[in-house]
Formats: sequence, structure tokens, C-alpha cells
Amino acid sequence: MRDKLYLLTGLLVLMPFLLFSQEKEKISEELFSGINARCIGPSVTGGRISDFAVDPNDHSRYFVAVSCGNVWKTTNNGVTFTPVFDNYGSYSIGCITIDPNNPFTVWIGTGENNSQRSVGWGDGVYKSTDGGNSWENVGLKKSEHIAKIIV
Repeated sequence: MRDKLYLLTGLLVLMPFLLFSQEKEKISEELFSGINARCIGPSVTGGRISDFAVDPNDHSRYFVAVSCGNVWKTTNNGVTFTPVFDNYGSYSIGCITIDPNNPFTVWIGTGENNSQRSVGWGDGVYKSTDGGNSWENVGLKKSEHIAKIIV
């Protein structure tokens, strides 16, 4: 099913180029050889961003909290991202906050706080003191949905 969806999406994207190009050229497999199709997020509405946290001292370093896709970190202004929360209790993230006095202390509130069919619940608040390399659950395990952490 997903393969058909990817094919249909690709055709819709390419249709204007195919119909209105001045020179009719064949599209070769080589054109798409460097692109890997992949599913982002565990549900139909995966990939929704719930929050950002930007290092106040280094704006090229920030975290992206995904409603149903964990937490991602960049240190090069978004050129590349690394998942930093894949091995912890919840994939659904409601918020993320960087301590303004210590940018290596990062807080995560799990459980998206957006009422819709695809909302996931969390298992509390996590804290990192090493810039997002490791995390510890520090409480509120039964809260399910955390939308804001203020430091």
C-alpha cells in the first residue's frame, strides 16, 4: 500500500514537469537513484512538530520535539538531525525546553497535548544534563500529556 502511495505522490510531483517540459526526455532510474523512500512517523499523521528549543548561546544548536516521532537534535543549523530520544519510554513528545542558564540541561515533557485521533500519551518528564546525550525520567509518569515546561 505504501509503495503505491509513494508512486502516486511521485507521479503527482513530476506531472507538471512531464506535461510542460519543452523537450520530451525519458526519465531514467538514475535520476532517482539517490533518493530513498521512507515513512516518517508511526502513524498516518506522523511528523507533526510539537515544539522547538534553541540554545540561547548557539543558535545553530537546537532540538525539535515531534508529536509522534521523538526528539531530534541539530548542531549545524538544521543541515542534519540526529535522533536523541529513541531508546526511552515514550515516542510522543509534548514539549522541550532548554535551561536558559545552562544550555546543556534540557527538559522533555512526553505525551502530545493535541486532542485528535492520533494523539499519543507519555510517561512523564525527562531531564538531560549532558546536552541531550542521555535522559532520566524525573517524575509525573502518570500525567500522560505535558504541553509546557518553564524553567
